[in-house]
Amino acid sequence: MQYQIVLLIIFGVWLLALSVLFYWSYAFFRRLTKGVKENELARILNRILKIQGENTEEIKRVARGISKLEEDGKNHVQKVGIVRFNPFKEIGGDHSFSLANLDGRDSGVIITCLHTRERTRVYMKSIVRGKSELDLSDEEKKALAKAIRS
Repeated sequence: MQYQIVLLIIFGVWLLALSVLFYWSYAFFRRLTKGVKENELARILNRILKIQGENTEEIKRVARGISKLEEDGKNHVQKVGIVRFNPFKEIGGDHSFSLANLDGRDSGVIITCLHTRERTRVYMKSIVRGKSELDLSDEEKKALAKAIRS
């Protein structure tokens, strides 16, 4: 007898829980569809699905554009290193410099400017993947290392 009462109580609690869940779902659905006629609901849902499809295509287009910009950006100057120095002891101050301008692939140029009292000379050496075909001075090597680290 007590076994049957326990089963009835468990069954009653289960039935009450299902009833509350059903009522909550029904109330949610009623709030969701309040003021919407039967035929309008399908049309609204179809419009939402169409907009979602358009948004998906637009997101894909934007992602392709971002990828293209990232790839193009690798060709622009991204890394810069500069070293000022005094190559001649008779001139005071560090008026000479080596400037390394590199892209995302560590390719670019090193510009070296040597300043003396009589003239200023400018030299340029190309850099491909962090290496130069020409010998680099110590200052140019330092500028290149700074640019690669930046």
